[in-house]
Amino acid sequence: MIPPPESALAEAAVRTVAVDPRTDPRWRGLAATPAGSLFTSPPWIAAICDGYGFTPEARVLLDADGRATDGFAWFRVADIRGDRLSSLPFSDRAEPFARDLAAWRALARDATGTGLPLTVRCFDDAPPVDDPGMARVGEAAWHGTPLDGSIEEIEARLSAGARRNARAAARAGVRVEASTRVDAVRRFHRLHVALRKRKYRLLAQPVGFFEGIHEAFADDDAVLVLLARVDGEPIAGAIYLVWNDVLYYKFGASLGEHLALRPNEAIFREAIRIAHERGLRLLDWGLSDLDQPGLLRFKRKWGGVERRIVMLRRDGAPAPQSAEGAGRMLGDLTRLLTDDTVPDEITARAGAVLYRYFC
Repeated sequence: MIPPPESALAEAAVRTVAVDPRTDPRWRGLAATPAGSLFTSPPWIAAICDGYGFTPEARVLLDADGRATDGFAWFRVADIRGDRLSSLPFSDRAEPFARDLAAWRALARDATGTGLPLTVRCFDDAPPVDDPGMARVGEAAWHGTPLDGSIEEIEARLSAGARRNARAAARAGVRVEASTRVDAVRRFHRLHVALRKRKYRLLAQPVGFFEGIHEAFADDDAVLVLLARVDGEPIAGAIYLVWNDVLYYKFGASLGEHLALRPNEAIFREAIRIAHERGLRLLDWGLSDLDQPGLLRFKRKWGGVERRIVMLRRDGAPAPQSAEGAGRMLGDLTRLLTDDTVPDEITARAGAVLYRYFC
């Protein structure tokens, strides 16, 4: 489809205005439409800002009646790896609210005009994909489980293996506890630190970021922590967030020595049950790297649909030569601080200091 000319856009949207996406009601209105996601929601953007010290920028297009029709948000990141723009850091995806390519270009003009590199992560049918100035530099999978129908109909759409493993977890004594309390968030974070350290040799996000997410979403009953326990001890957990009647699976962690008990299947089945009970329309499984076939197979078992997320980049001024050295230094520090000889408490504190540089 040929996009409308810039003149047509000018007739429909008479001006572009700068807004704060954390507080501006026009942005919130866009984020509440079906085009909005958790990652363009005001509470998520606020949690990212508070957790990592960023300040967001955003533009909205207004029509002749002053109504917001389109929007785009980004962060300027300035650190030892160089200056760059990201929409949005630490987010699975962040599609702009853009009806077409002309709207996207109008929204992004101030960002691209800086001359800095710009990255956007979005579904592969979003308008930035058609912008010849944006190069596709990465691709990932997205999965979602529709929650229409009865709970019996939803479970019938799951794979036989998913249902069988969930039943096996129950027989093994795995019990799933649901909580909206911040102490459950902190308990999950300890599992999260251990998993990232021992399985992936990576640092974890700061516990303060998790507490900030809880603060941002708790008042709307939009944060859910599920902990799988055996004999009272947590062996796996997940954090879910709600936005626009969608339950988002955002963080998960489990202890490798207990995976044979299938605690993750018990958690995911309970999440589906709770989401259906609350009248939500979808469980969003988030982003999965294409080089993780085991994870892809696991998510495909849960009766879902699959799409592609793409990472787009507009090149700007080259990063300083010191940026490459900074990247190597961060890698070296990560390997040192995730060594088995380092106490988990020190690894967690290292994540609090260094994680902001990994965006």
